[in-house]
Amino acid sequence: MFNMLLESRAARSRRAVGSLASIVMHAGVVAALVIVSANAAVPEPEVAQPTERLRITTIETPPPPPPPVDAPAPVYQNAPVPKGFQMVVPPVDIPIGIPPIDLTAPVTNADDFTGRDLHNGRVDGTGTIAAPLLPSDGVYSLLQVERPVVLAPGATGPAYPDVLRAAGVEGVVLAQFVVDSTGRADVNTFKALTSDHALFTSAVRSALARMRFIPAEAGGRRVAQLVQQPFQFSVTR
Repeated sequence: MFNMLLESRAARSRRAVGSLASIVMHAGVVAALVIVSANAAVPEPEVAQPTERLRITTIETPPPPPPPVDAPAPVYQNAPVPKGFQMVVPPVDIPIGIPPIDLTAPVTNADDFTGRDLHNGRVDGTGTIAAPLLPSDGVYSLLQVERPVVLAPGATGPAYPDVLRAAGVEGVVLAQFVVDSTGRADVNTFKALTSDHALFTSAVRSALARMRFIPAEAGGRRVAQLVQQPFQFSVTR
C-alpha cells in the first residue's frame, strides 16, 4: 500500500512538469509574435497619380481703350449782311385838316329806310329779308330760331346712378331730343349720340320726362326745336 502512494505522488510530479513546459512554450510563442509584429514594416499609402495633365490657359488682358479725343468746338459764323439798305419813305402830303362838312345836306337818306314799318325790313332800301324756311316736320334747328331752348329755372338734371357713383365712374352723355312749344321734351325723340355708360344713358332718358325747358322762339312765336344737350356726370371729391 505504501508503494501505491509513492507511485501516486510520482505521477503528480510528472503532471506539474508538463504544465510548466506548456506555459513556457506558449509564452515563447506570444513573445515571438510580439517581436514580429513590432518589426513589421508599415506599408506606405499609395498616392494616386494624376491621369491627366492640367492645362493652364493664359488669358490675355485687352489693352486699355485709347483716351477720348475731344471733339472740336463748333465754329459759328454770322449770317452774311445783305448789301445795301431799304428805307421806308413816308408820304409827302399828310392831311392834317378835317374834310369839309356840308351842314345843308340831310342827316339821313330816306331811301335807306324803305323797309320801315315792314316785318323783317332792311335798312338799305332793297326790300325785306326773306323769311326763314319752315321745317317740313314743324321742328326747327338751332340756326332757324331767334331764341333757342334753355333749361327752365329750378329744373334738375338726371340722377347719378348709385352703382357708378360708388365705383367713382364719371362720364358724359350727348343727348338729342325735341323740345316742343310747351317746353316739354319729347322722350320718343331721345337719342344718345355719345355715351360713356349705358346707365348714364338710362338716367338721362328718365330725367327728360320730368325736366322743363323754356321753348324756342321764331318769328315771334314759340316753336319746337331739335336740341343737342350734353349731360355730364362727375363725382364730387
